[in-house]
Amino acid sequence: QLQLVESGGGLVQPGGSLRLSCVASGHTLDGYAIGWFRQAPGKAREGVSCISSSGGSTGYADSVKGRFVISKDNAKNTVYLQMNSLKPEDLGIYYCAARNGRFTDVQSMCHPPYFGSWGQGTPVTVSS
Repeated sequence: QLQLVESGGGLVQPGGSLRLSCVASGHTLDGYAIGWFRQAPGKAREGVSCISSSGGSTGYADSVKGRFVISKDNAKNTVYLQMNSLKPEDLGIYYCAARNGRFTDVQSMCHPPYFGSWGQGTPVTVSS
C-alpha cells in the first residue's frame, strides 16, 4: 500500500523560501499523479500544485503561480514543492496525496476529492 510522508515545513519570514518533500514507500510513484494541498486554520483544504505521473504536466493554484515549483523524481520516489517569496497567507498544514493513473490535465484535477493516499502533513508558518 502506498504511503506518503511529508517533511520540510517550518517557520520562515515573509519573502523566504522552503522546500517540501513528499517521500513515497510501498509503491513506486511512476504511475501516480501527486498533489500538494494545504489547509489553513478554519479554512477548507485547497489544492496548491499537482504533477502528472511522468512529471511532464504540472498545475498551480493562481495564488502560488510564479512562486512555487513542483517537481518529481521517480528514481527517488519523491515529489518536491519549492516555495519562494512566501507570504503570511501561505501558512497552513501542507499535505501531499496521490492518485493512481496517467493524467495529462493535472491542473483541472488538482482538488482534494480527486486524490487519496494522504500523508500526515507538514506545517508551514510565515511570520516575521
